[in-house]
Amino acid sequence: MDGTDAPTWTEFGEEHLPELTRLAEACLAVDGGLPLFARAPLVRARLLQTRTLGAWHDGGLVAAVGVGLGGRTATSTGLVRPDWRGRGLGGRLLSWAEEQAGDADLLVTTESWSPGADALFTARGFERTFTEWVQRHDLGALPEVARPVDVTTEPVTLGPELFEAYRASFADRPGFASPTAEEWLGELGEDDEYRPDLSLIARGPDGAAVGFVNVIDNWVDQVGVVPEWRGRRVGAYLMARALRGLAADGAREVCLCVNDNNPAAGLYRQLGFQDAGRRARYLRRRS
Repeated sequence: MDGTDAPTWTEFGEEHLPELTRLAEACLAVDGGLPLFARAPLVRARLLQTRTLGAWHDGGLVAAVGVGLGGRTATSTGLVRPDWRGRGLGGRLLSWAEEQAGDADLLVTTESWSPGADALFTARGFERTFTEWVQRHDLGALPEVARPVDVTTEPVTLGPELFEAYRASFADRPGFASPTAEEWLGELGEDDEYRPDLSLIARGPDGAAVGFVNVIDNWVDQVGVVPEWRGRRVGAYLMARALRGLAADGAREVCLCVNDNNPAAGLYRQLGFQDAGRRARYLRRRS
């Protein structure tokens, strides 16, 4: 690019939150990804880190990166506005982040994944360690799922039984690291948008918990079924009940995230969810 088109590079801060939000919105509009990324809390967490660098042109932010330092692993998130891609800005952001990380490992998080970013990270020796689909249901047509035989449901109660249902449902997932009951229940209880009235626990004929669904705002946060009850449509029934509850409460759409190697992604598509982008993490190890 010639001098008239070259952006100006400076650091940014809290006062630039509106510009950072608009940049995140522009990337989400083209790439899809996590809608929450365009909200102030996540913009701050991902981009307003220890050190920042932004590219400005005609008063607008066209690229930005934040790097978090202080731990054994440095963290970073960067964005390039879609109409400014293909000009080397992404490579410059990544090189700067690597310089700031120094000898530390560097974990790059993208809440709005794109093939171009994936190619860049891979070419620089980063390993993709995590990928999730973001899926969205517009609630225009709600799925019909018959109640499984011998299964009843009721609103959840925050307590040890719910935590045990969660732990039993996910303990066999690769890489599962169980939090303590206090940590997991405390995080839910402290979330102002948690909906225990729309969240459900499923019970078998003996009254034992066999599955659960947690709803936060208009998000299906988690759906779990204990191993011995899988394959009986318990998860599908819980999801359909949650969708109907949200629709009755006035929600227009519902979103969720699901790991790309989780077979539940296919179930959600059968229930009417559509893929709406991906989010991922990449790691470059120094040692």
